[in-house]
Amino acid sequence: MIPAFLGLAGPELTAGERDFFRAVDPAGYILFARNVVDPAQLRALTASLTDLAGRALPILIDQEGGRVARLRAPHWPAFPTGETFARTYQRAPITAIEACRLNALALAAMLRGLGITVNCLPLLDVRDPQGHDIIGDRALGEQPMQVSALGRATLDGLRQGGVCGVVKHIPGHGRAGADSHLELPVVTASLAALERDFEPFRRLATAPMAMTAHVTYTALDAERCATLSSTVIDFIRNDIGFSGLLMSDDLGMKALQGDFGELAAAALDAGCDIALHCSGVMDEMVAIAGALDDIGPAARRRLDAAMAWAGPGDDTASERWAEARDRLLADA
Repeated sequence: MIPAFLGLAGPELTAGERDFFRAVDPAGYILFARNVVDPAQLRALTASLTDLAGRALPILIDQEGGRVARLRAPHWPAFPTGETFARTYQRAPITAIEACRLNALALAAMLRGLGITVNCLPLLDVRDPQGHDIIGDRALGEQPMQVSALGRATLDGLRQGGVCGVVKHIPGHGRAGADSHLELPVVTASLAALERDFEPFRRLATAPMAMTAHVTYTALDAERCATLSSTVIDFIRNDIGFSGLLMSDDLGMKALQGDFGELAAAALDAGCDIALHCSGVMDEMVAIAGALDDIGPAARRRLDAAMAWAGPGDDTASERWAEARDRLLADA
């Protein structure tokens, strides 16, 4: 098994993908809108990935709600933005926390019924009015304590619903002034100022998985972004205290430059457990697979622990949880 989560080109496995994935045995997969047609197709796709691997498998998706949603109408309902819960928290904190938990429970039930086992949520980036809008309404608020409380409720709901959660983007993307999909953000804030960004990740350091930020923090490492910095990842492990499975953000984002195999190897050398590559472009995946050794024992233990983290779930109750969420939001 190689320590990589990889993407697919389309809505079903091609013969070439099937042969390649069987040969290299990626640790898991990530799905995007290009992989989705309808529920029956998606269930067939996730079943084919699981059958090919011959084991319980991390199958990831970014289904946050709002503008970050790979599953959309007419087959799937819309889910609220993080900002929806942030605003509710200002009026009624306890109601917002419970609504956030129910929202995650509804998400998990929907995803579990489709064979998806990992949702890249909660986003723990503390919103900064001066930061780029790539975070924007995805954030759970501007105050670390609020973000922590709503983030914990999201993790609790995902776990109860039978899906693994991923905290992102560690150690914090909220104050970045650029979109890391397009360029490398450089944050020059002092270490003391960055403490507000780190706080939600400290409070939720027992999360099963985390995703790094493609952001350079000059107070920690002026030369390398977090994903490629052993200094920053050591800080994540030993100062923030995160002990779960640590994956990179997508290696295909424009914040990173260079050969995909070299980038994947550099992320793992820095301390990531898993290299994430999303495009499904075969040449890029071949380069990554060629640069990686088998997953190491520590990363494998973290992967197994993350996949055992979630409860059995109930994939029949998504609508019921969503209705309960909506009643709370309406009454707040």
